[in-house]
Amino acid sequence: MPDRTAQDGPQTGAGTRANSAEQPWPVRSVAIKVAQWIDRLGSIWVEGQITQINMRPGTRTAFLVLRDPSADMSLSVTCDPDLLRNSAVPLQEGSRVVVYGKLSFFTGRGTISLRIIEIRPIGIGELLARVERLKALLAAEGLFDPRLKRPIPFLPATIGLITGRASAAERDVLTVARNRWPAVRFEIRNTAVQGPTAVPQMLAALAELDRDPAVDVIVLARGGGSVEDLLPFSDEALCRAIVAATTPVVSAIGHEPDNPLSDFVADLRAATPTDAAKRVVPDAAAELAGVRELRARTAAALRGWVDRETEALAQLRSRPVLADPLRELDLRHQEVERLRTAARRCTEQLIRTESTAARHLREKLTAVGPAATLARGYAVVQRVTGPERHVVRTIEDTPAGSQLRIRVADGAVTAAALGTQALGAEHTDTGRN
Repeated sequence: MPDRTAQDGPQTGAGTRANSAEQPWPVRSVAIKVAQWIDRLGSIWVEGQITQINMRPGTRTAFLVLRDPSADMSLSVTCDPDLLRNSAVPLQEGSRVVVYGKLSFFTGRGTISLRIIEIRPIGIGELLARVERLKALLAAEGLFDPRLKRPIPFLPATIGLITGRASAAERDVLTVARNRWPAVRFEIRNTAVQGPTAVPQMLAALAELDRDPAVDVIVLARGGGSVEDLLPFSDEALCRAIVAATTPVVSAIGHEPDNPLSDFVADLRAATPTDAAKRVVPDAAAELAGVRELRARTAAALRGWVDRETEALAQLRSRPVLADPLRELDLRHQEVERLRTAARRCTEQLIRTESTAARHLREKLTAVGPAATLARGYAVVQRVTGPERHVVRTIEDTPAGSQLRIRVADGAVTAAALGTQALGAEHTDTGRN
């Protein structure tokens, strides 16, 4: 182990001997030094809440316990009993006071006590003014911002309840909640809801319930009371603990006109404990009625939808294209038949016209053709001498002895040329007869 020398311990001056394991200070020296250090603090003003008054008859010293309203810390206080008796405002346990005195360390017992020579009760007006100043401070920090409010679950599995033991607030919350939803579960923490121990106990209960993962919402409930009775719910430490909690917190303090600061920082403010139970726990009967109504509305909406779709289908089916699907085909068939008839008629007309024209042409050709000429008594004379046949056009084409083919209407005659005779000749060439 390292040696702890006087450098690690307190120094009281050049005349103080060094402190070490080999040269320890006796208890009396430590007690005297502590008394000297505390005496240097001088006289001070201290604010707190009286939690205990012990003033025995015939004694010249009254003993009090002064407690911090926001923390589990206290201080022993002594004073002259006349200081308590002559107070302008009667002092009792729970009174908020400001005292002036000097701390003393009793070396014989090793205890510290505050000896006061002046005590000033804090009036309700001053308390309310302090509350207003704290309210302005918290508002400036944004702790009242609605955007910080956490939603309350619709059906919490477990509700944490912080309230006084066997109080009307506890009874109202439990009765109303169980009447509305019989299966609801509670985690109850009974604490003081007024007096000097209220804030520390509520802070501890709030922290415990906030750590419990089964708790879905925490209700801070108390019935009505005087302004002084409700002051713990305007305590700064409690307000900041509500904001810091991860579980939604419902503030149900007093009655409708009461507005402690916990109402502003909580996630939901209820007018009364009964109202808190109604707003946190749904009404089973109302929810069942709502379900029935929704089912009825759903069924009606479904029937309406089916009716509308049925009507739409009926309208679609009543349309000509669906009522008589083959109608268009029949119309097109009739049109095709009409076009076919017209085409046939036009074709036949064209054929008749062309046939007539062809007959006329044929008649014309027949009239001017060689067969018709032959039928009228004419003949076609061809010379067949030689490799080719030549039609005889002049007498020079048929020298005497030429073989001829004479075509008439009903056949042909083979002959030979005996001689020729020119038109207008008066005698016939005998050599050719």
